[in-house]
Parts: sequence; C-alpha cells; structure tokens
Amino acid sequence: MIVSALLTSVGINTALCVLFFTLYSILRKQPSNYEVYVPRLLAEGISKRRSRFNLERLIPSAGWVAKAWRLSEEELLSLSGLDGVVFMRMITFSLKMFTFAGMIGMLVILPVNCWGNQLKDIDVVDFVSNSLDVFTISNVNSGSHWLWVHFIAVYIVSGFICMLLFFEYKYISSKRISYFYSSEPQPHHFTILVHSIPTSSSNSISDSVERFFSELYPSTYLSHVVVRRTGKIHSLVSEAKKLYKRVTQLRSDPTRQKRMNRGISGIFRQKTNVIEEYQKKLENIEESVRFKQSEASLAGEEARAAFVFFRSRLGAATAFHIKQSVNPTHWITEFAPEPRDVYWPFFSESFMRRWISKLVVVVVCTLFTISFLLPVVFVQGLTNLNELEILFPFLTSLLSIKFFSQIVTGYLPSLILQLFLKVVPPAMKFLSSIQGYISHSDIEMSASRKVLWFTVWNVFFASVFSGSILSMLQAILDPKNIPAKLAVAVPAQASFFITYVVTQGWTSVSSELFRVIPFLFCRITRLFTSPDEDEFEVPSIPYHKDIPRVLFFGLLGITYFFLAPLILPFLLAYFCLAYIIYRNQFINVYAPKYDTAGKFWPVIHNSMIFSLVLMQIIAVGIFALKKLSMASTLAMPLPVLTLLFNEYCRKRFLPIFVAYSAESLIKKDRQDQTGATMTQFYENLVNAYKDPALLPLPYLPNYDNLQTPLIPQA
Repeated sequence: MIVSALLTSVGINTALCVLFFTLYSILRKQPSNYEVYVPRLLAEGISKRRSRFNLERLIPSAGWVAKAWRLSEEELLSLSGLDGVVFMRMITFSLKMFTFAGMIGMLVILPVNCWGNQLKDIDVVDFVSNSLDVFTISNVNSGSHWLWVHFIAVYIVSGFICMLLFFEYKYISSKRISYFYSSEPQPHHFTILVHSIPTSSSNSISDSVERFFSELYPSTYLSHVVVRRTGKIHSLVSEAKKLYKRVTQLRSDPTRQKRMNRGISGIFRQKTNVIEEYQKKLENIEESVRFKQSEASLAGEEARAAFVFFRSRLGAATAFHIKQSVNPTHWITEFAPEPRDVYWPFFSESFMRRWISKLVVVVVCTLFTISFLLPVVFVQGLTNLNELEILFPFLTSLLSIKFFSQIVTGYLPSLILQLFLKVVPPAMKFLSSIQGYISHSDIEMSASRKVLWFTVWNVFFASVFSGSILSMLQAILDPKNIPAKLAVAVPAQASFFITYVVTQGWTSVSSELFRVIPFLFCRITRLFTSPDEDEFEVPSIPYHKDIPRVLFFGLLGITYFFLAPLILPFLLAYFCLAYIIYRNQFINVYAPKYDTAGKFWPVIHNSMIFSLVLMQIIAVGIFALKKLSMASTLAMPLPVLTLLFNEYCRKRFLPIFVAYSAESLIKKDRQDQTGATMTQFYENLVNAYKDPALLPLPYLPNYDNLQTPLIPQA
C-alpha cells in the first residue's frame, strides 16, 4: 500500500467522524431522540421531553464534550460503579502507554526506518507515492547498527508498560477494597449458591439443604431459597409483558384502536373491541402463570440448586472456600451474584451437565473460529491487486483507475472485515449463556475473553499468515521457529493494520456515539407505536463487545510500535476519541445492570501481558532476521522477565479480585454490628433471591386479588 491510499482512507474516515459528530450534536437535542441519546437522563427525570420548537436544537454544539471532559472519577464511580471506572482506566492506561511509545516511535524509530534503504530510498519529492513499507523496520539494512535503536526502545517501552501495569493493578485493587468498605450491606456478600445437591427419596431438596447447613454451620446459617424450574413461566411472563404493552399503546392512541377495530370488523363482519380481546388473552396468560407457579412450588419442581444465606460475610466466605462433601461433585458452592445479576433461565442441575455444556461450547467456539478464516482469506485477497485481476478479470479496467484501486486495496478490506466481525460478540455471548454461568456478569466476562481471543486469532494471526490455517498450525507445531515466522509475517501486514485502525477504530468509536442501530430501531418502531410512549429500557454498556475491541487495538499498538511506528498517531487519535465518547455515554446513555467491583481488570492485565510477550518474541525474531544476533540473544530474557512480573502480580493482586480477605470481611462484619439496620436486612435477605417468574403479574385491574397462586406454596 502506498501513502496516498492511506491518506484516502484517513480522509474518508475523518469525514465520517465529523459527520457523526455533527449529526449527534443536532439529533441529541431532539425530544423524539432522547431515548436513544440520553435514555439514562430521561429515566432519571433529569431530561424531559419538550414539544415546543426551539431553533437552538438545529445548531450543532460541543457542550457535551466539555461536560464529558470535566467528569471526575468519583462522579463516574457513582454513575457506573467500579466496572465503569475500570473501563475508563483501561482507556487512560492506553493513552499513557501510547503517548510514551509514540514519542519514542515517531521521534526516534521512524526517522531511523526512513533513513534505511533495504527496500528502497524514500522519495521526498513524490511523497504520497511511497510505499508504507519504507516507514517500517523492513527498510532498515540487515546488520545495521541502527537496529540497536529498536533494541533499546523495546527494553525501555517494555519496562514502562510493566511499571504502568503494576501501579494500575495496585490502584484498582485498593479501589476495590475501599469500595467494599464504603458499601452498604449487600445480599450477595451474605449468600452462596449451592448446586449439585444430592437427591433423596425421603426428603425434598429444601429439607436436605436445611438439615445439611444447620448441622455444619449452626452459628452462621440463616436460611435458604431453593431454585425452581421456571423456564416455561419466563416465556409466559414475556408474552404477557408484550400484550400489556400493546394494550397500553392502544389506550394512549384512540385512532389506532379505531383503525384496528374497523379492520377486524371487516374480516369477521362484526364489531370487536381490540383492547378487550388483548385483555382477555392477558387474563388467560395470567391464569396459566398462576397455575405454573403453583406447579413450580411443589417439591417435584425443585432444581438441585439453592441460595443459602448466612448471618455474616465471613460465614458465607467460609462455606464457599471449604469443600462441603467427601464427594467433590456434590454440594458444589460458589459465591452468589447480585440479585439483579442472576441469570435465571439457566441453572445446571448436576456437575456432569455443567461439564458437558462447557465442553460443547469449547468445540463450537473452535469450529466457529476456524470457519471464520474464509472471510479473512477473502479480505486478504482484496489487498493484492494481482490476485484481484486474476480472480475478477472483468474488474481490470476499474482497477487501473488509481482512486478506485486505492479504495479497494486500502479502505474496503478493513470495512468488510468489520462487517463480518459484527456477528462475533452476540454469538459469543449466546455461547457463554449456555455454558452454565448463573450471572449476567460471568456470561459477559466469559464472552469478553472469547471475543478477545477470537479477534486475536482471526484478525491478527490469520491476517499475518494470509488466512492460511496450515501456516498457523506449522508455526504452533514448530515453536522454535515461531519468532522467525512472526518476524517475516508481522511487518509485512503493517499497512493493513494501520488502515484497520483508521477504518475499524475511528468508525466504531464514532458509531458508538451516534448509536446507529438503536437510532434506526427507534425510527422503525415509532411507525408502530405511540410517539408519547414512555416505556423504554435504559441500556447497559456491552462490555463483551467494547473491552475486547479496545484491548485488540492495544495489542496492535504494542506489537507495531517498533516495527511500524506510523500506526501510533492513529491509535492515539482512536483512544482520545474513545476517552471523550465513552465518558459521555456513561453520563447520558448507559446505566449499570450489575457491578462486579472491578473484576474485569485481571482480563485487561492478562491481555496487556500477552501483547507485551508477543511483541518481545517478534523482536527476538526480527533481530535474528536482520542479522543482528547479539541483539536477538540479549532480547531473549525479556519474555521471561515479563512472565515473572506477571506471576508476581498474579500472586500479589489477583486474590483480591477472587475473594475478599478474612481481615476485610471481619472488619466489615464488626462495623455492621454497631448498626441498627441489620435485623431488617436479614428479613429482606430471604426475599432478595426470589425468582421473578414466581412473582404475581401486575398487569390486570384485579391484580390485588390475584397475588396468591392457585395452590399454596410448600
């Protein structure tokens, strides 16, 4: 790829970003778009829909940028919890890292690369016709002493990144402990989930749990709630909710009701009240739900899982950490998630079922990852004009046009790959949801890891090895030659990844601000609903999509900072945009549906360590390839030192994210003993984990008379 093709791609994406920013500045002011651009403020009553016309709404403004910039970390913590703080710390960490690496890369390494003539001398007169390869390490002459500049840069940046990682891990660990101390008593701190409960013909699951924990933990055991099979009830409740929404819409729009009445009368030749029909269906569903709830309350519908409550945090932690039975597949315990975080549709009944579900998901993920190599091969083919002319001879005349060939080889491949990658996050989240996790946060964390490694494998390694699975397998099966193979393949794809950052990075973060899909969905649904409909759901940030994307750009920056430092300014532009846009989204759009108290940070830390080790392995190979064997030998300790540093961090900080220490738990329990609210808290704790499917449906006028099931609960 030549410089002019990159400039074309930069120009197109800059224009798109400016367009998104301008449209956002106008559309966010329109009352009809509040549920798209400020749903959180609308739900909290801070923003109100006003129908009176105001000319100011049509004038773009950047006031939201200043508001996002002024947001303090404490304000962010109160808005989005510690998970929101961790997400933004990931972005600020990347900004610090690439600002430092950018100064070294652009001011020191880039001139060294340009002065070389391994490939060809740089054409200063016709600058835009230069290949991007002349700005990479590939242009430095083999055996040149200038390669020691790259060697020193690798050591300095590696040390700087490790230092940043240490202080970030330390800061977020202390923040997590402070967050725990400052919080009110939370139900999940006093609760564990027990599954794979052994069955008995003489006792129900509830009786078995009561007897087991009363005997083992007589001083700390409080109560329990058995999980019941409510899958069918959840579907009925969902159907009732849809019907209720339709009835509400018809009542708020009399003209729609009249139109539907006339349509139904024309079909059945009789006048029918649509609201009464829906109301009747709703009553039938209500009766079905009450009957299913009564069935679920019977002993035969108990699942082999229960939420067990304790009088202290230390009591819950003790029960969690100790094996409960001589049979390790029975009475398996795990910490309960927040009540709002529980994923009710899936509760595995046995150890074997959970193990099989995880195995099946691993196989499916592997097959999905391998099958995705097909679009990667297609995309890589677009970057080679000769291959395109062979595959599509009818395009030869068009490809001879300079502007068209630049679009096809520079902008189009990254755009097509971006469209294919859109299906990955929802697919991985679905696979994680059937893997046996019982909380939305665990599902999202698992999906984050899957999406991240999928992206690393299929976008980075598949692109580097030109989409050939045989090349990747040969590299894996011959570990001694991995540095050499990477040293040849990675620099060759520098131009593709520079364009990828511009197209995928800039466009994705700008579309996050504009919220293209929610905006279009809102426009379409408005055709079928009342414009004054107030019922909407405030979204939560999709961590499983956004964290892997940010981390992958971090991998590209760390890997290419000494190979092709030209990528760093574009990465810095991406992270600057992300810093402002995501802060704005936390203020106006996203509301947390759960809070893991920062448990995403170990995922972020491990990803940075992987990126760092990958860069160091490539450095070993590139110095050997460039016939600077001394530098290659001296670079070999770097991956070992980095892994030792990671092991230290794992021993020092990771346990804080797995479970709170006895010191913290006892201190917090003693602090609560002085409060007068614990008695009320214990009374509410028993009802905190009640399945929503077992609650009455408040959708009927006679709701107060229907709050009890047909059969009293056992």
